[in-house]
Amino acid sequence: MSLQMVSAVNNSSLLQPGFSLLNFDGHVFFFGQKGWPKRSCPTGVFLLDIKQNELKMKPAFFSKDSCYLPPLRYPALCTLRSNARSDEYQYIIHGGKTPNNDLSDKIYFISLVSKSSKKMTFQCIEKELGGDVPEARYGHTINVVHSRGKSMSVIFGGRSYTPLAQRTTEKWNSVVDCLPSVFLVDFEFGCCTSYMLPELQDGLSFHVSIARDDTIYILGGHSLQNNTRCPNLYKLKVDLPLGSPAVTCTVLPGGISVSSAIVTQISDTEFVLVGGYHSDNQKRLVCNTIVLEDSKIEIVERESPEWTPDIKHCRIWFGCDMGKGSVLLGIPGANKQLIPDANYFYILRCKGEEEDKEEELTTQICSQTSSDDPGDSTPFEDSEEFCFSAEASSFDIDDTDTYNEDDEEDESETGYWITCCATCNIDINSWVPFYSTELNKPAMILCSSGTGHWVHAQCMDLSEPMLLRLSEANVKYFCNKHIDLNKGLQTPPKVVHLKKQPMKPLRKKKTMKLATSTKKAFLRRLFE
Repeated sequence: MSLQMVSAVNNSSLLQPGFSLLNFDGHVFFFGQKGWPKRSCPTGVFLLDIKQNELKMKPAFFSKDSCYLPPLRYPALCTLRSNARSDEYQYIIHGGKTPNNDLSDKIYFISLVSKSSKKMTFQCIEKELGGDVPEARYGHTINVVHSRGKSMSVIFGGRSYTPLAQRTTEKWNSVVDCLPSVFLVDFEFGCCTSYMLPELQDGLSFHVSIARDDTIYILGGHSLQNNTRCPNLYKLKVDLPLGSPAVTCTVLPGGISVSSAIVTQISDTEFVLVGGYHSDNQKRLVCNTIVLEDSKIEIVERESPEWTPDIKHCRIWFGCDMGKGSVLLGIPGANKQLIPDANYFYILRCKGEEEDKEEELTTQICSQTSSDDPGDSTPFEDSEEFCFSAEASSFDIDDTDTYNEDDEEDESETGYWITCCATCNIDINSWVPFYSTELNKPAMILCSSGTGHWVHAQCMDLSEPMLLRLSEANVKYFCNKHIDLNKGLQTPPKVVHLKKQPMKPLRKKKTMKLATSTKKAFLRRLFE
């Protein structure tokens, strides 16, 4: 085993604890960023380009028939293949935390539908499930088993918020272990079935699960109820006959007391377990080899690398499987670096140098599960994580198409993330879509007062039908602050009608007098 230090990355603010990485055809895609996606990448999925010890991010695209995929941290993630030896696969994502710390109970399928040298397009589909649907959770595992020509997914463990009926003001957002139920999910028919097995008594989270054919091995994990990391080793066997499935659990000896460990596959039957914690403040510096053969598991201790003093003395560490027997490890940089939240990173190669030369190292990174087949390994992180990068295979990507966080417009002061009024509660890190027309930014409307200014429709308490009517109609709108000052503009002014004075008719007496006098004057002239 060899340990090599790599340089830190830029654009690291998007990489936060609990993110995931998807590997399609050797290309690695980042998923689960901090906060809600911005205009530069509304999908929230980035292609990672790692070359010359630098990480560059290129926005990925979704097809038009895709559903919205929120950025989820600490989800359960694994690959789904039509059979155990198939080369084509798609990713399953279940649960996780949203940027405002809400827990998700939804399940998504992500597949690659088209690719070119400069653009890759994904399709995301939300799957509706019925039956015993698992509650919203995070820090759990999902694996796929194959038996008798059929495939099903198995969900186990995790944490969730305390039920509403049991919450108090002091512990409103406290989390608890989910019940130790085993959920069998049939995606072909969209149904779930839960199993309570007597061998599983306590809830677990941030454990390791490795699936091979019809068997899943669950190793380690942390129990919140007892605050322990028991040396658990369970063997779940799933039989899928023509009738009802059968799930059995066997408690095996030889387990390991560890949480947040990382597993990488070095051969068809061998895995390496590194990292993790013995306790909240004690790292686990020992490495183990896990061998799966003939429906048996063997765990033996192996020689550890020569850890650096920084790794030995740091309080926390983190990392993930890079695939092909390599693991990326990171430690916090603390005050040793000028860049805030900077970290130190190492690549741990578990294979020998000759094996590394024979097999090219690809960027098959996965923060929650290994996509190597025939086994699925799922490590989790329950500590305070930081971002990371590695030197791996290079991608031919134009620099002009690369995402650069420094070029991103500061939307906290301008654009959609302004403070539109005194009671504005729209925050870029906690905002969630409110109207059905919103995707990755809040709906806004122009107030016509003065030179005009933009306000959030949600802050103005506008209903969705009213918002749609205002957007379609050519009318002026005034926000709550200026509605009283501009009533004259909202309502047409009253028209003052001029009163016309009627003409007075001539009176008959005056006309008679005028005619009589005229007649007398005529007669006088006649007789003279």
